[in-house]
Amino acid sequence: MVQISPQEIEAAANFLRAKVNFPLQAGIILGSGLSALAERAEKSVAVPYGSIPHFPQSTVEGHTGRFVGGFIEDTSVLMMQGRVHFYEGYPMAQVAMGVRLMAALGVRTIILTNAAGAVNTAFTPGDFMLIQDHLNLMFQNPLIGRHYPEWGERFVDQTDTYSPVLMSRARGVAKALNIPLREGVYAGLTGPTYETPAEIRMLRALGADACGMSTVPEAIVARQCGMRVLGISIITNMGAGIASPLHHSEVVEIAEKRKGDFQNLVMGII
Repeated sequence: MVQISPQEIEAAANFLRAKVNFPLQAGIILGSGLSALAERAEKSVAVPYGSIPHFPQSTVEGHTGRFVGGFIEDTSVLMMQGRVHFYEGYPMAQVAMGVRLMAALGVRTIILTNAAGAVNTAFTPGDFMLIQDHLNLMFQNPLIGRHYPEWGERFVDQTDTYSPVLMSRARGVAKALNIPLREGVYAGLTGPTYETPAEIRMLRALGADACGMSTVPEAIVARQCGMRVLGISIITNMGAGIASPLHHSEVVEIAEKRKGDFQNLVMGII
């Protein structure tokens, strides 16, 4: 089992701290097709993942693979343009390493975004969904392995993984901007295959409204680190058996079409 040590996190944090040399208030992880928000940051500094000690590399289309530090609406932010996924072959500890790195740099509020498939048949591609809760159907947990007390509790309470305060703020911003905002449960699966029609029916029976291949490990680690978490999905496709066959290019295309509203929503929340 590959694990991450406090020494590796500190080495990566020291490297990034030398590049992004101002206190950080918020973190944002930008999912498939959503990375353009980072271009809106002022006084920004970009640091490729490949230059950071011990940090894994993103290999998926639509994931640029770099940290961008800067300012949005006078708030200092550290954004991940793209993430790494379990299906890329990384162990869970590395999948969520970006969150641990943000925590080491002082981030205490994080916004997790993703592209997701609709399980709820009332949803349509292009919808935004506020994540109320999640189902961890990856059957892996990023906290498995040696426990380091300085990272937080081993047995992490998941009752309010997604902050009610931040959800309330997101609802208010969406209403003010006249952006419809769905709400629901996100199911995290391993990928990289899309779900079968039978699996979509199973997810619906379990109470999921949308599904994807990310976010859940990051949310778990963020809660262990004491962060407030907000999750936002953009629904980029209907689940298998609901509509036509699925392609990753369509996921990126839908995200691109809604990037203006997405950016305005996140910037308003910030």
